[in-house]
Amino acid sequence: MNFCSHCGHPVELRNVPDDERPRHVCISCQTIHYQNPKIVCGCLATWQDRILLCRRAIEPRLGYWTLPAGFMENGETTLQGALRETWEEAQAHVTDAQLYCVFNIPSISQVYLMFRGEMTSEQHSSGTESLETALFSEKDIPWHSLAFPAVRSTLDYYLEDRKTNSYPLHMADLG
Repeated sequence: MNFCSHCGHPVELRNVPDDERPRHVCISCQTIHYQNPKIVCGCLATWQDRILLCRRAIEPRLGYWTLPAGFMENGETTLQGALRETWEEAQAHVTDAQLYCVFNIPSISQVYLMFRGEMTSEQHSSGTESLETALFSEKDIPWHSLAFPAVRSTLDYYLEDRKTNSYPLHMADLG
């Protein structure tokens, strides 16, 4: 960060009272600019025994497969973000979505919140950020071309939990 979003003057990185981390502070108006992790919301959407995946049309990981997910927007809940991303990336609607996995990824300042739900119909198609979408059975999941560790972990948890039809909330630190 170089300039204050409040007044436009330069900022400098410095310690502020009662805070253990250096922060960007405007040299003119003294506004403290906090930088916090980004929240990624997504959904493991299923139709019967198959899992919906999207092949990415954007970087990072262009061409790799992922669960529909993306950055949460201001003014929406995490569930709304997950459902919006599922529609935007896969043109699919999900019902009864429940929080399923929470992944802390401090190395890239992100937190993933992955929901799990059933598609309302078999219909899906690629949105603007997807090259294609597909429903995969367990044996056909493209494990060698998954985009992100959080996607792999979510799928691993789901396939294990599906054996007992019990889906607890999972939490893990990645990377």
